[in-house]
Amino acid sequence: MSGAVTDTDRLVQLTDRALAEVRAIFARERPVEGTGLRLGVVGGGCSGLQYKMEFSGRRPKDHVESFDDVVVLLDPKSSIYLKGITLDFDDGLMGKGFVFRNPNATNTCGCGESFSV
Repeated sequence: MSGAVTDTDRLVQLTDRALAEVRAIFARERPVEGTGLRLGVVGGGCSGLQYKMEFSGRRPKDHVESFDDVVVLLDPKSSIYLKGITLDFDDGLMGKGFVFRNPNATNTCGCGESFSV
């Protein structure tokens, strides 16, 4: 895993690789001004809860984390489950994609896309 952007006051961390990939996607997609990367949790998946990522505008009760030019948005309910996570990006032989490293998860499915607490 590459080095995480460290700041002990942050709710979430993004590794250098995750930040680079988010920047690349923003450059390709060119979302509307003021759009951030929304990280969330929804019900579903084989372990009960599933991670969600999308581009979104800021909502009134969002928790906002800034990583220089990358803004990460979390709704209050998702923040409970995502506190302390590290978002990484892996492009190895086993596949390419974002990886959530969640210290709150007590069970994670084999694909890594769902979890329980």
